[in-house]
Parts: sequence; C-alpha cells; structure tokens
Amino acid sequence: MKQFIQKNNDLLLNGPISKGILLFVIPIFIGNLFQQLYNIVDSLIVGNYLGSSALAAVSSSTALILLMIGFFDGLSIGSGVVIARYYGNKDIEKMQRTIHTCIGFALITGIVLTAVGIYFVPYILVLMDTPTNVLPESITYFRIYFMGSMFFVLYNMSSSILRSVGDSVTPLKFLMIASITNIILDYLLVGVMGYGVGAAAFATITSQFISAFLCINYLMKVNSDYKLHFSKIKIEKFYLKQILKNGIPAGIQGSIISLANVVVQSNVNHFGEYAVAGNGSYEKISGFTFLPITCFSLAISTFISQNLGAGNLERMKKGAKFSIFTGVLLAEFIGLIVYITIPYLMTFFTDDLRVISFGVRKARICAAFSCLLAFSHIMSGILRGLGKAYVPMFIMLTFWCIVRVTYLNIVVPIFPSIDTISWAYPITWSLSSLVYLIYYIRIKWDKL
Repeated sequence: MKQFIQKNNDLLLNGPISKGILLFVIPIFIGNLFQQLYNIVDSLIVGNYLGSSALAAVSSSTALILLMIGFFDGLSIGSGVVIARYYGNKDIEKMQRTIHTCIGFALITGIVLTAVGIYFVPYILVLMDTPTNVLPESITYFRIYFMGSMFFVLYNMSSSILRSVGDSVTPLKFLMIASITNIILDYLLVGVMGYGVGAAAFATITSQFISAFLCINYLMKVNSDYKLHFSKIKIEKFYLKQILKNGIPAGIQGSIISLANVVVQSNVNHFGEYAVAGNGSYEKISGFTFLPITCFSLAISTFISQNLGAGNLERMKKGAKFSIFTGVLLAEFIGLIVYITIPYLMTFFTDDLRVISFGVRKARICAAFSCLLAFSHIMSGILRGLGKAYVPMFIMLTFWCIVRVTYLNIVVPIFPSIDTISWAYPITWSLSSLVYLIYYIRIKWDKL
C-alpha cells in the first residue's frame, strides 16, 4: 500500500501511464472519501439529534453551497492547469509567479465572497422557495458557513497548486486531519451539547481553517521550486490573465451546473420538508458515486497539461483513454450498488418513511446513469488540460443549465412530481455525453 501513496512529483510525466495516473488518483480518492464522509456525518448528526426539520434546513442550503463550491473548485482547477503546464515545460520562474498570483487572488476573492454571502443569504434562500418553517435555521447555517469562505478558497487554491506539480498526497493528509476534526466537533457540539444547526456550520468552517492553514504553511516551508514566499504574494496582470483564461471557464462550468441544481432544489422545495430532506440525504449518498468521477477528472487535467507542456502527445492520448474507461466503469459500479441498497442507506439519515421514500425514488431514477455523468466530467477534464476550457463550459451551459432549466419549466408544471424533477438529470447527462463523444472522436492528438 505504501508504494501507492508515496509522493513522486514526476509520476505523470514518466513511467507506465496507468500506474502513474492511479498513483496520483488514489490519494485524491481517499481525500474526497473523507470529505464525503464528514459531509454525511454532518447530516447524520443533524438528522438524528435535531430532527427532520433541521435536516431540511441544512439540505435546503446544499444547492447554494454547491454553487459556491462549483465556481471556486473550477477556478482552482483552471489555475492548476496553468501551473502544471509550466511545470511540465520546466519553466520555474513562470510557475513561481503564477503560484504567488494564485494565492493573492484567493485572498481577495475570499474576503469578497464572505461579505457578499453573509449579506445576501436571506434573499437567495427566499428566492429558492425554502420552506418557511426551516428558513430561519437555513439562514443561520448558511451565514456561518460563509464566514469560512476565506479558508475554503485558500485550501482549494493551495491544494490545487500541490496537485498541479504531481503531489496529491500532501493535500490528502491535511484533508484527513480536517475531516476528523469536523466529525469530532459535530458530535460534541450537536450530539453532546445539543446546539443547533449553527454549531454544525461552525464545525465545518473550523475544519476548513485547519486544512487551509496546514496547506499554506506547508507551501511556505517546503524546499522545492513551488515554495510559497509571503513577501512575493502579489497579483501580476499577465499571470492573472492566464489563470482567469483557464479558471473562469472552469469556474463558470462548475457554477452553472450548481445554478441549475439551485433551480432543481427550488422545484423540490415546493413538495415540502420531507421531499427536501429526502433529496438532500440522497445527494449525500450519491456523492460516493461522484468520487471516482472527480478524481479522474482532476487527474486527467493535470496529466494532460503536464504532458502537453513536455510535448508528450502520444502519452496524452493513452492517458485520456485509460481515464475515461476506468472512471466510467468505477462510477457505474458504485451507482448500481447505490441503486440496489438505497432503501437501507437512507435509514442511516432518518427513520421517517416519508423522507426515505423521496430519497429512494430519486436514486431509482438517477443512480443507474452514473456512467454518463462520469463520461461528461472526465471529458471536461481532458479538454481543460488541453487548454480548451471554453468547450466544456459551453457544453455544460447548454445541456446542464439551459436544457435542464427549460425542461423543469415546461415539463414539471405538466407532470408535477418528484420523479419528473429527477429525470432532468439523466436526460441532460445523455445529451452532453453524446456531444462530448463526437468531440472526442474528432480530436487530432498529433496536431496539438
């Protein structure tokens, strides 16, 4: 096992392709697994100790949180693509200046996000038709969550820097520490001391602070070409332009997906707190299906970008094929397990049969189509690595936002049910996958 998680910053540029990608993916997978576990524990503790109304309050803000995460995840991934390109090309000076611009930009955006988020939370939740009986707790949870925006943005950016140079192990260690801290605080503050949903949000931002601090501290102490120097942190126009060129499309892609999901959540909210709680609980479970998807999408972006910088074109093509095949297969396997076991899995969150029923209904529609979700995301990663970040942005904007929202506005009023809402996902996954497949077939790898 040790050889699978050892740090080797050149494993994506040299050696067997499948081994290199897997060695890079495994720490990301473990880290995301821990993150998913603490998200689930958060809901488990809230649902079991505070009840279904509190669970609905937390769940009603999930889509909005994912909107924020989607944008800044994409922005950090796009930034990592730029750094990986310079790393593959051995251009240390440009890599260094990009890294310091990334951190400077993260500091500013973190401050702005905190202020804007805290102020606008009540208005946004009302626009989302959050059930009135859970609205006060939703506002409390989300306002406290936004107080940790700075830590969230800094961790995302610093961990992306480390992954872009081939180090996926260090962010894993820090994320594990933060995840365990979050679980312990959740249990103590909510389960033992009996505080409300605000305490659960406080536990989350505390863990985010820990992960951000550890990552930044490591970058400032590491003896390497990507070392962070506090005195050099500044925003340079040229490098910011490169970051935004790759990061903004990826960020928009992430946010438009989440924006469409906010519309989905608004439709779900019309069906009351049991539908909201059931939908939110299933989303926590489906996060396990998303684990290999996220991992291979992140890995292939870095793999493609590093090898494009190094001029290893044939290696890029083979790596793309391996990532698509493996990621799609794993996602579908996990999706089928969720499809079969969903009635049992839902009981971990609540014993309310009305909540369980809504979660099961959504799983029986969405889980079996996980392969399509995986293919679309991994193709996005490939194209971002190639520097074509605008292509997946437009594909996702078209199918996962415009088509999905149009479907909800036209079909749901005619057939008003949770099942109709849930079908918005596999339908739009199928359409985007078809377009990605056509684009992939037409890529001329030898002319990149």
